[in-house]
Amino acid sequence: MNSSTFNTDRHGWAELLSPRQATQPFQGNHRAPWAVIGAGFTGLAAARRLAEIWPDQEIYLLDAREVGQGASGRNSGFAVAISHFGSGLSKEEIRDYRRVNRINQAGLALLRDRVQSDALACQWREQGFYHAAADEKARKECAHFQRYLDALEIEHSPLDASDLAARLGTETYQMGIHVAQGALVQPAALVRALAETLPANVHLFENSPVERLDHGAPHRLVTSKGVLEADKVLLATNFEAPKLGFLNGRISATTLSGSFTRVLTDEERKSLGSVSDWGVLSLHGGGATVRLTVDGRISLRNVAEYHGGHLLSDEQLKERQTTHRASFERRFPQLAHVPFEFAWSGVEGISRNGTNFFGEVASNLYLAGGYNGSGVSRGTAFGHALADFASGTESDLASDCLASKPASWIPPRPLLDIGAYFTIRQRFKGVGLDR
Repeated sequence: MNSSTFNTDRHGWAELLSPRQATQPFQGNHRAPWAVIGAGFTGLAAARRLAEIWPDQEIYLLDAREVGQGASGRNSGFAVAISHFGSGLSKEEIRDYRRVNRINQAGLALLRDRVQSDALACQWREQGFYHAAADEKARKECAHFQRYLDALEIEHSPLDASDLAARLGTETYQMGIHVAQGALVQPAALVRALAETLPANVHLFENSPVERLDHGAPHRLVTSKGVLEADKVLLATNFEAPKLGFLNGRISATTLSGSFTRVLTDEERKSLGSVSDWGVLSLHGGGATVRLTVDGRISLRNVAEYHGGHLLSDEQLKERQTTHRASFERRFPQLAHVPFEFAWSGVEGISRNGTNFFGEVASNLYLAGGYNGSGVSRGTAFGHALADFASGTESDLASDCLASKPASWIPPRPLLDIGAYFTIRQRFKGVGLDR
């Protein structure tokens, strides 16, 4: 394995930020009590928590890319508190729904505390989200979602088409629900800020892919420029865990793509209803995720595909923008003249049955991942809990994470490619105007 195995580009939410100087790559031979692989939301939370528990011990944090260029800087910036499970309320699953939502809310609280205590500049807006429906399938799901929220006594507000149009400035959606909990954020800005405010005993190395992980006492992390020996290792690489020999046949990856408009003028923003900035999650599993950001851009993501866990090329992104554009102009005909300024793709780690991964996978080697699109808050919670678990510190959060269901088996390629094709095709079935 080499650095080309961890493909990247300069797109994503980081493209909207000022350039930053990456830390030096890892090099030489070193020995440490702790190593964390992956500096996204999970790895950063894990490293920070380890530093709190073990203030006199050194923690080495390695990432294959620059901070903000992995999946943590390429999602749509929804720090979810309440998960949407889909397909109606199952009374047998209510206990599990509550468990997952406790994890989400723990991650949200950890991020909120960090944003407030360190005054992190990341466009944090804790005002909940809109879950909206345009076509028949999504409208049916809206009723299911309403029953779920009622049963779990979650604060929410049902909305009709006129309510949504008045708030969002689009007549596309026929009904929806505003869920009060949850935060919107500039994800690359947040993950960068978290990296820049790590405790002094955490040593971050970017552009430092771990090419081989040799198990032992200690474990050996081999990079192109050195070797790190560590007593305990926390793996926070999500869908890329199989590259180091873990979760083979248990985790896969979906590549999603979207576009950002230029910054809207004041007049253009006035055409978008009464809410100054907002986020919409579709109630159809294949529907568009749409945001009006604090700085006045519209972000729209509505293409998901199996692409072998890789990002899209610039040429492929240009092709996908045809779909982005059609969706944008259908929702906002009054803004049809507004061009897209940026496009991006990102990869999410998914399990076949929607579960997450957490625990000790080998002696003194611990892993968390597989957030199925909720990695901002849930990944943060899993990282924090994994540090507790690896340290022998009991916590209710770690217990909740440990209770994740076993993952269903995913067949290898080429069966994986065929299965993924039909799974994604099914995901978009009946999406209609929600896309």
